[in-house]
Amino acid sequence: MNWESLLSLKRHGDKNKRLRKEQDETRLGFEVDFDRIIFSSEFRSLQDKTQVIPLSKTDFVHTRLTHSLEVSVVGRSLGRSVGMKVLEKHPYLNEIHGYKFNDFGAIVAAAALSHDIGNPPFGHSGEKAIGEYFKTGSGKNFKDQLTDKQYQDLIDFEGNANGFRILTETRQGISGGLRLSYATLGAFMKYPKESLPKRPTKQIADKKFGFFQSEKQLFADVATELGLKQTRHGEDISFARHPLTFLVEAADDICYTIIDFEDGINLGLIQEEFALEYLIKLVKDSINTQKYHALDTKEDRLGYLRALSISTLIQDATRVFLEHEQDILSGDFHSSLLEKSAYKAQVEDIINLSVKKIYQSDEVIQKELLGYKILDQLLDIFCGAVIRAAENKTTSYDVLVMHLIPKKYLVLDQGVYKALMAVAQFIAGLTDGNALLIYNKINAKVV
Repeated sequence: MNWESLLSLKRHGDKNKRLRKEQDETRLGFEVDFDRIIFSSEFRSLQDKTQVIPLSKTDFVHTRLTHSLEVSVVGRSLGRSVGMKVLEKHPYLNEIHGYKFNDFGAIVAAAALSHDIGNPPFGHSGEKAIGEYFKTGSGKNFKDQLTDKQYQDLIDFEGNANGFRILTETRQGISGGLRLSYATLGAFMKYPKESLPKRPTKQIADKKFGFFQSEKQLFADVATELGLKQTRHGEDISFARHPLTFLVEAADDICYTIIDFEDGINLGLIQEEFALEYLIKLVKDSINTQKYHALDTKEDRLGYLRALSISTLIQDATRVFLEHEQDILSGDFHSSLLEKSAYKAQVEDIINLSVKKIYQSDEVIQKELLGYKILDQLLDIFCGAVIRAAENKTTSYDVLVMHLIPKKYLVLDQGVYKALMAVAQFIAGLTDGNALLIYNKINAKVV
């Protein structure tokens, strides 16, 4: 893989090549990507989607939206740091093509901003709830009407693949979705493979999948334009990651490690003294103890350690990327950057404590259970109504139910797979609060 192709400014539908030297510096193409994402309705809905605590009413707990903004900021710093060194190593990128180190930051910032845009309500339990409905719930009755890969798309419903659909989907009057640059789409593609074969290797890019069957051809077109290394051919296609994907992933890893931990402290799920000890271990080489001990409040102490921790991990992730740049470009780097971090042990200690005290807390488990119940019932009602409508067997109840589904998700004439996928994508697009609202309406509860 080569940087010139990887930094492609091409957008869906382009007839002519976009050259970096011809870009308007006041309205750079990669920055346009960021703007289009932040103004999209799907991004806006992240303000009411769970990051850690579903349906939380506290004002300091992160949502998917605040998390995405923070990941984008960290990603921008990572991209700029790496970009500066890459341009020093490969000066032709600037001298011949006009690329600047801020381009790397803008690409990573935009991809990081959208990294959770396809995630369902109720956190990761939302993905699992959709998958379980089709695997063990009433949705399993559709299996015989689907190909193996189509069925796998549903039973392993994946927020990353749904995000790629949102960013690129063509529908009536809208060609190519948000029409982002291919460089940003490439950096977004965390798992550049389809749903089958499942986990063919232990390599990080094979952990999940990155596109549904409905977007397979477009995914392949983007990957080919970027010059991503193809790792499987024929019916089962997959590619090596875009190098900047490792920076998007690192930004996400850094934020959820440190900031979810901070949420746990603020919620009282983790004792402050215990938590501060873990963070201090991470920043022991850079902490100003005099400044730290001068801070009077828990919020100030946490804020100082959080900022220092994030800065420490940004610098180290940059180091790891640059040390392994050649392997990354050749498609032979198969772990996350934090897996190679000098602070791996400290990060794992924080994550293990977060799992025990936050992710497995009674509050989180109880609300995730509620999320399962809500999504299972909504899927059952809406899938049944849509499939019966496609078969001209609509009941009076179905007619009422389908009034709750936006028109763009009523796909009744393109086969069972697209009909079911459209319903799953409608459910995935709901916010936590809206899913609960529709659930209450259907169950005739006062709302």
